[in-house]
Amino acid sequence: MEFVLNESDTNSKNYYPKTSCFYETKSAKITSNMSKSQVLPQTFNSPTYGPLTWQEAILKMVSFISTDPKASFEIIIGTDSEAVNGTADFVSALIVHKKGRGGVYFWGRQKIINLYSMRQRIWQEAFISLALAEKLVVEFGQMGLLEKNPRLAFNESEGINLEIHVDIGPNGETRTMISEIVGMIRANGFKVATKPASWGASTVADRHV
Repeated sequence: MEFVLNESDTNSKNYYPKTSCFYETKSAKITSNMSKSQVLPQTFNSPTYGPLTWQEAILKMVSFISTDPKASFEIIIGTDSEAVNGTADFVSALIVHKKGRGGVYFWGRQKIINLYSMRQRIWQEAFISLALAEKLVVEFGQMGLLEKNPRLAFNESEGINLEIHVDIGPNGETRTMISEIVGMIRANGFKVATKPASWGASTVADRHV
């Protein structure tokens, strides 16, 4: 199963470009009290490919991009969550979007305890997506995919077009968190989108929460 995205969904004032090269492999300054390994999903699911390990999901992403060298692709990472009595269920989506022609996605779930406020939960969503983005860049770097490669449909001037979608926006309680979370993600060198442009979190990840 693949998804179809209206191209107009990506053209929004709620999109924030990167402030530095987002292909650096240095660690993000994640301030969570947990290590990255504790907050990241260990397994993934795909409507197209079924249950997968992290490495299998990476290979499927590369394979999908490689099938159409002339197409334009972007990789979206978004996380959404809900909480009951301090236990939060987080779902993260890794999306390969073939612009104008849908794409494929992979999602993983994990539960984190002792998160009682919405603010804690929203920050944790951002931390998870940022850690996944960094891990993905490291994996692609180790595979040699950050170099220009005519066999892969990566942007010739910038490499992989990757952005993080966060489930915050100008309406509701999360509006006060936009500058903080967007600033944190951009400071680590990644593009970021907020609602209503952050469909990777608010639509794709949300459907599995």
